[in-house]
Amino acid sequence: MKKVADKPAKLHIKKGDAVKVLSGNSKGQTGTILRVLVDKQRAVVEGVNMITKHVKPSAANPQGSLEKREGTIHISNLMVIDPATKEPTRTGRKLNDKDKLQRYSKKTGNFI
Repeated sequence: MKKVADKPAKLHIKKGDAVKVLSGNSKGQTGTILRVLVDKQRAVVEGVNMITKHVKPSAANPQGSLEKREGTIHISNLMVIDPATKEPTRTGRKLNDKDKLQRYSKKTGNFI
């Protein structure tokens, strides 16, 4: 019998969303999501959780360098900002006019 791979769970965030960081060193900061790592349940947020990366010397960069870039943040520490009110909100899913599940703001009830 062949085992079927589990589908990754739907997340409350996706690329391009404006989010607020709820906890950690970057608590209170906001930014847009650049990338979502579904398997690890983490996201990269623009300008948040900056880390220093050591870059090895190469032909293009013979000196090598230290590079500042965004680190990942667990998605449980992120909250979506409602585009209408510009406030952080919890999200839910409900059917829209075309019978398709769509995210909505729990505060206002509007689709995101």
